[in-house]
Amino acid sequence: MASYILNFSCPDRLGLVHAVSGFLLQREGNIEEAAQYQDPITGLFFMRVQFACSQLSFDALKSQLTEFAAPYSMRWSLHATSQPMRTVIMVSKEGHCLNDLLFRWKSGLLALDIRAIISNHRDFYQLAASYNIPFHHITVSADTKPQAEERQCEIIDAEGAELVVLARYMQVLSNTMCHKLSGRAINIHHSFLPSFKGAKPYYQAHDRGVKLIGATAHYVTADLDEGPIIEQDVARADHSKTVEDLTAMGRDTESQVLARAVKWHSEHRVLINGHKTVIFK
Repeated sequence: MASYILNFSCPDRLGLVHAVSGFLLQREGNIEEAAQYQDPITGLFFMRVQFACSQLSFDALKSQLTEFAAPYSMRWSLHATSQPMRTVIMVSKEGHCLNDLLFRWKSGLLALDIRAIISNHRDFYQLAASYNIPFHHITVSADTKPQAEERQCEIIDAEGAELVVLARYMQVLSNTMCHKLSGRAINIHHSFLPSFKGAKPYYQAHDRGVKLIGATAHYVTADLDEGPIIEQDVARADHSKTVEDLTAMGRDTESQVLARAVKWHSEHRVLINGHKTVIFK
């Protein structure tokens, strides 16, 4: 039996769970996992259902779901669990998140199909080659940024990428590219913002004696580093920690937070709720 994941959100009303369950039952769909959430502030209902079905093809299910969802004003998506998520990773000169993602992917821990790595530096072309992943070096400057982003988008489109991971890609994306990648681009950064901006944030943090080292993974939007948050974490620090200690702790935290965010997104567990997210872990 083929296994699928149905995600949807819609205005809350009585009988939604019953209606979805009945729709699947009529098509001999067997529910394997289900989670739901009703937002009391927005009045929206969110649900993720994983189910097995042998009676209908993927296309037939999508067609029938279109008709079913219309009266409920549902925003929905259907995914086959057998299909890993086509992914493009973007990186600059810090490779800890890239290296971590590649290892987890190769170890079978992430449901990804990593199609390409894009970078504005050449530093990791050998790492990409060791995993047999195409590496695209695209330089970026203030004068060439529009052309660079056009080439990046060509690669993303050619690979059919459903997910773009900014694994410490240190270039600000244009508003046009942010809109193009809306809901399918994930960024990672340290959680010192907005206190410690610019270069060498860990030096600034050490100078101020911070007690927490954190990281945030979020969806990319035109508002810099303000997209819907997917995951965050912190590690405690004290007066004995050097700048090098803080930097190492930060890199570890960033890698773990990004990996969790990518995992949940690739398993279709994240639903966007305005400026926030609903995550069915």
